[in-house]
Amino acid sequence: MSSHLAGLRARIGHELILLPSVSVIVTDDDARLMLVRHAGSEDGWAIPGGAVEIGESPADAAVREIREETGGQIDQLRLLDVLGGADFEVTYPNGDQVAYVTAVYQARLAGGTPAPDQEEISELGWFAPSALPDLNRFTRATLNRIRAVRIQPSTPR
Repeated sequence: MSSHLAGLRARIGHELILLPSVSVIVTDDDARLMLVRHAGSEDGWAIPGGAVEIGESPADAAVREIREETGGQIDQLRLLDVLGGADFEVTYPNGDQVAYVTAVYQARLAGGTPAPDQEEISELGWFAPSALPDLNRFTRATLNRIRAVRIQPSTPR
């Protein structure tokens, strides 16, 4: 949790807050999607991403989140959609309520060998869109909402 969000929580407790975030659909040359499993969660596989920090653009947050969570470097960011609503609201085990508004990007892996950071992310895998594993509810909602947007194979470097 960022120091800004921790400060808000200290003032408002568990009340519902609107939080900007990013989800990054990283694809390889075969149009496979990089999915991750969050450490300590049994909720299924997820699209990597996270909160946008104060003073940061959503595109910069997408690049940072992939680097922090997987060690990978991305480029060719393409905004697919901006999503929110009931499918993106959550109450965490500690009682904190969040309504996420997420900018969904597609990006190409541009460097590094992605691997889970073992802090936020415990597993990482590449999956064909026709053979996706068990997904968490946010990822299911995201993919269902953007299915009309064609996820394209990465452009070779």
